[in-house]
Amino acid sequence: MPLPASALPSTDAPADTSEVVSADSAVSAASAGTTGAEKRRRPKPGERRVQILQTLASMLETSGAERVTTAALAARLEVSEAALYRHFASKAQMFEGLIEFIETSIFTLLAQISEREGSGLAQSQKIVAVLLQFGERNPGMTRVMVGDALVYENERLILRMNQFFDRVESTLRQCLRHAAEDLGSATPTVHANAQASVLVSFIIGRLQRYARSGFKRMPTEQLDVALRLLAS
Repeated sequence: MPLPASALPSTDAPADTSEVVSADSAVSAASAGTTGAEKRRRPKPGERRVQILQTLASMLETSGAERVTTAALAARLEVSEAALYRHFASKAQMFEGLIEFIETSIFTLLAQISEREGSGLAQSQKIVAVLLQFGERNPGMTRVMVGDALVYENERLILRMNQFFDRVESTLRQCLRHAAEDLGSATPTVHANAQASVLVSFIIGRLQRYARSGFKRMPTEQLDVALRLLAS
């Protein structure tokens, strides 16, 4: 079950992260008006799955965090490890839930960008901005995206994140090929392939720096200038 969609960044202003809401903030806002009795009620199965994923993502936000164990996760949730496994068959499946949220969130936004922006160049710039905004507002997800949180986990999780960025690069290639064609390039495919590769490397590099700086170096830092240099 995916995390709240309100964690998604807006596609309307890619370089402005002021309205981007994190997954944890979205849940806190949604529960702000509940009564004490409602807060104490036993979560439904679907709600518990979301709660587990949100807590896992929150634990990943700790700078330099060691591997998150199911014992630590269960302790944070004040449940037994057996209770976790009633909702997920394994810890790898929990991480797959986070990856599914990342995939659904980002590719929903990329589809919206494709529909709203006529210019291939504008599309590519917004794609880069949306990915960096998403990571900035969801630090725990950033550690999953760059693989830091997956080092000691199942290898298929790293493969799935690699495929995620391959798909992002493919989308960028399509946008940039159209842009190169509009500019009359004699080799639009070659130009688009090279530029898409550079942009994906930029995205991953910014997200890695964010995670490894203890979430102090913002991925959207001087983004407008960087985009003018890389996607123009």
